[in-house]
Amino acid sequence: MSAVLQEPTPYVRAMTVDDLAAVIAIEHSAYTHPWSEGILRDCLRVGYNCWVRELGKDIVGHAVMSVAVGEAHLLNICVGPAWQGRGVGRRLLRRILRIAREHDADTVFLEVRASNDSARALYESEGFGEIGRRRDYYPTHKGREDAIVYAKALF
Repeated sequence: MSAVLQEPTPYVRAMTVDDLAAVIAIEHSAYTHPWSEGILRDCLRVGYNCWVRELGKDIVGHAVMSVAVGEAHLLNICVGPAWQGRGVGRRLLRRILRIAREHDADTVFLEVRASNDSARALYESEGFGEIGRRRDYYPTHKGREDAIVYAKALF
């Protein structure tokens, strides 16, 4: 009889302060300008919706969202490079959208780097539409880059 290897079951749960080291490591591996531990700690402190995606005991992605007065703002969604392109980000995004609905948000907004073609393709395939542009929003190694602003109705 041969053994059958199974992938760990993915799990999304609320982020805690104890997760920050793993979350920061993912930020640094995935982004040229990652969020700092202080920013993430502040997001937890003020009660933003902060989530991690686990596979087994490993955190492979995370998301931060604020929700108020019927609107949700997806502030950060990040998947470790080893897990990108494998549906982890899409499943995390869908879970975040369900959480936004549970908090009575009727619209979700987000910004994404104009050069981030894979993220833009993901958002557009999940029903987000471009509603604007923020000039020189993101830092780069050689200056600034525009953000594309997206929105999605949840009703």
